[in-house]
Amino acid sequence: MIKRKKNIFIRFFRNPKVQPFLSVILPVALGVLVFALWQTQILHKILGTDTFTLPLPSQINRIIGDNLPKIMLNVKATVLVAVIGLAIGSFIGYLIAVLATVFPRWGAGGLSIVAAFNAIPIVALAPVMTNWTKDVSSDASVRSMVAKVLVVMIVSIATMSVNAYRGLNNLPEFSLDLMKSYAAKKRVVFFKLRLPNSVPYIFTALRVGVPSSVISAIVSEYFAEYITGVGRQIRENIVIAQYATAWTYIAVACLIGISMYCILMMFEGILLRNRK
Repeated sequence: MIKRKKNIFIRFFRNPKVQPFLSVILPVALGVLVFALWQTQILHKILGTDTFTLPLPSQINRIIGDNLPKIMLNVKATVLVAVIGLAIGSFIGYLIAVLATVFPRWGAGGLSIVAAFNAIPIVALAPVMTNWTKDVSSDASVRSMVAKVLVVMIVSIATMSVNAYRGLNNLPEFSLDLMKSYAAKKRVVFFKLRLPNSVPYIFTALRVGVPSSVISAIVSEYFAEYITGVGRQIRENIVIAQYATAWTYIAVACLIGISMYCILMMFEGILLRNRK
């Protein structure tokens, strides 16, 4: 009898019709559980902390409501940096992948160098970019914007170039053989076969790139000259021991990442809806 129940339980969770719902319900249930433990201060007892260091969600929500215009101003600055840096970095990364595909002799070496960018810590890259761009403009806001965008761009280049290169070259053998049998030119093969095949890989890169761009933008704001952005507000409030406000901006940073990722998934679902 126990074995039969176990089999029913396993079959339920492995049911293809149930799995899409579980992929949403289980994370939401975990979030609700953590929220409940946090609000009831059970989490504080587990971690051995207090409500000053780790404020309650209700307090964070109240701070958001009382300071919404200022928070939105900083959110706008962070999102702008993340989106611009991600767009430019992804475009450059895709161009590098195309060049590596067209010129395979130098492609492997070039991709290896670009992939090494991922090994550079953001906390080391951000201050270097801040110093490097100090002569870009006399306006501190412009200098800071350029420095932060460069950090996000460098992080995004590596992710896109590696994944796009796989999409441009991991082709079905029968498709490539068919194009060769028609004596198709390289230009035709690229636009008719390689480019469409790389589209899912682009979204795979963006799935990684979107959270990375938000993290890079927030970390780069720690070292920027201009005091704006979610990351800078986290730093400033921690320095003056305003932990409740700092946690508010941490929660806002999480919402930014989740929102941008959900928007990406919506676009992916629309653009790849009929793709098999």
